[in-house]
Amino acid sequence: MSTTTDTAKPAVAAAAPRPRRARPQLMTVTPLAADRVKALIDGRGKPTAGIRIGVRTKGCSGLSYTLEFADKQEPMDEVVQAGDIKLLIDPKASLFLIGTEMDYEEEKLKSGFVFRNPNEKGRCGCGESFHV
Repeated sequence: MSTTTDTAKPAVAAAAPRPRRARPQLMTVTPLAADRVKALIDGRGKPTAGIRIGVRTKGCSGLSYTLEFADKQEPMDEVVQAGDIKLLIDPKASLFLIGTEMDYEEEKLKSGFVFRNPNEKGRCGCGESFHV
C-alpha cells in the first residue's frame, strides 16, 4: 500500500513585464545645423526624405562622415527628427555615431558641418577622418 501526499504549491503571480524605458536618441542636432540642413533641402528643388548620414573608410585615420540627400527612407534607417528635418542614419554607421552632436560652423575661411563624437579615439591632422 502506498500513500501519496498532495502538497499544494503556493500560487506564484506571473511577473509583470518591466516597462521599457525610452530609447535615447542616436544623435543630437544643434539648431544651426538643423537650419542649414533645411536650407539645403529647400534649395534642392525636388522631394527629399531627409539627409542620410553615414560613415565610410577614408583618410589617414580610417573613417570619414558622409552626408547625402535621401530620396526615400530605407527600412533599416535610424531616424533622428530635428524640428522640420529628418536625418536618416545608415544602419552600418549607427554604432559609430551613438552620442554624436551634429553642428554647423561658419568661420572666415571655411564653413561646414562638425561632428562632436564621444566615441572618437583620434583624428588625423587635417581633420577629415577619425578612428574609434
